[in-house]
Amino acid sequence: MALSKAMITCSSLTRNSKQLMAGSSRSMSSWWRSVEPAPKDPILGVTEAFLADPSPDKVNVGVGAYRDDNGKPVVLECVREAERRIAGNANMEYLPMGGSVKMVEHTLKLAYGENSEFIKDKRIAAVQSLSGTGACRLFADFQKRFCPESQIYIPVPTWSNHHNIWRDAQVPQQTYHYYHPESRGLDFVALMDDVKNAPNGSFFLLHACAHNPTGVDPTEEQWREISQLFKVKNHFALFDMAYQGFASGDPERDAKSIRIFLEDGHHIGIAQSYAKNMGLYGQRVGCLSVLCEDEKQAVCVKSQLQQLARPMYSNPPVHGALVVSTILENPDLKQLWLKEVKVMADRIISMRTALQENLEKLGSPLSWKHITDQIGMFCYSGMTPEQVDRLTKEFHIYMTRNGRISMAGVTTGNVGYLANAIHEVTKSG
Repeated sequence: MALSKAMITCSSLTRNSKQLMAGSSRSMSSWWRSVEPAPKDPILGVTEAFLADPSPDKVNVGVGAYRDDNGKPVVLECVREAERRIAGNANMEYLPMGGSVKMVEHTLKLAYGENSEFIKDKRIAAVQSLSGTGACRLFADFQKRFCPESQIYIPVPTWSNHHNIWRDAQVPQQTYHYYHPESRGLDFVALMDDVKNAPNGSFFLLHACAHNPTGVDPTEEQWREISQLFKVKNHFALFDMAYQGFASGDPERDAKSIRIFLEDGHHIGIAQSYAKNMGLYGQRVGCLSVLCEDEKQAVCVKSQLQQLARPMYSNPPVHGALVVSTILENPDLKQLWLKEVKVMADRIISMRTALQENLEKLGSPLSWKHITDQIGMFCYSGMTPEQVDRLTKEFHIYMTRNGRISMAGVTTGNVGYLANAIHEVTKSG
């Protein structure tokens, strides 16, 4: 009798266990049922489509990475030499949460000036970041934590990821006028109106040089006017500087907007990156800095930036930081870098000239002066999404639908083909 009861009990437990498992299985299978595919990144999707195209004539002018005149990726000689020097000489220990002290120190000198009083007075809170994207995200989280009621003003247009960064940091966004489609240049009057009409003490995202995606920068005089109005309105400027040296070939010239704001007494933030100007795309080396009132405030701000980094990624990677600090602390390697970054910038500038000249030789009725007026990796061509679609369908030329051309993808071998295709899809107006 006891055995029979035990068997019944065992049988009930088995049955109940199976029911629980079935219910659990149904529950587990429904955990991610509501997850939809994420929309494709508008930039990365271009490369995917390009790679899938079997045409031998295909051209990719969508990628935001430097290419040589053969369309090949480039590793700078200064980077290779730095890697040779550090090979076998570094351990694999964690960096501090704030990153490489040497790398940060040399990075600040690039942005604020070799003999900056702010560096000497230790008024800058700065941490190594995961390239420029990570620097922007750290600042967005810092803004949300310490100015929770604030908004960020972002230019129209801008690098699309800027919107993602501040959205995911839950910072409300506003926009300000920047690009003037008719002139293919800066909408300066509307920009100044938006700066003036923003509530006092607003946060603004500014591109330090080589505005992405338009390649349109304010003149030095316009920067001075912008700075003065920011001072009147007590706005805070965060400069995203992804192209220092890469825009004009001269890092000092490319930092002019920042230096103007510093001269005028602003407390600013800067997001720096070595992806473009040293070709360290995959190493994710960057820096976020915030200029403070004094050393005591800078210590507090840095501690909070590190606190934000801790649950996000804890410590930044070491290899890229070693490469950067090795290059910038050695006079010979730094001179080699300055030479190589100028070669990259000059090639981009020469391709702008070649594309404009080819279009004009074809007898295009349109003005293409904006190609050489703009600066940096990208040219905002003014082509419509429909014209870009025709370029892809008829000529196997790939770019984002806003008409942004990555000049790094233009070579002496394809510039004529590209110009002819652009002429064909634009000649009707």
